[in-house]
Amino acid sequence: MRNNKISDCTLIDLSKIENRSGNITVIENNLDIPFEVKRIFYLYDIPGGKSRGAHAHKELMQLVVAASGSFEIELNDGVNSMTYMLRQPDQGLLIPSGLWRDLRKFSGGGICLVLASMPYIEDDYIRTYKEFLNWKES
Repeated sequence: MRNNKISDCTLIDLSKIENRSGNITVIENNLDIPFEVKRIFYLYDIPGGKSRGAHAHKELMQLVVAASGSFEIELNDGVNSMTYMLRQPDQGLLIPSGLWRDLRKFSGGGICLVLASMPYIEDDYIRTYKEFLNWKES
């Protein structure tokens, strides 16, 4: 929503079930995250020095996880900004709607896994920072 702030973001420690043959992390709708997952996507093979994101959502909420490697997410609420470094597959960043996001500094082999509360709806996106600031003020 328009009034969400940086302080509404939450780093969530996800379950990690360890085993000699490898670990597993489980994320369940409305239990580990406060929404039902409607879409899953992941970003990978991001060239060094390139960034992704640079947009905001009017209603969509996301849980972002570094499934492999690491990357930074800078979030901005129109007044304040904060940068998070994600590097553990058993930790996710819960991003509410109404925040500008920019993903950058992907490590080699970095994979950004995103669980979203809505299917892709173009009208939910705010694609320019100026439009974002105008939307936050309205």
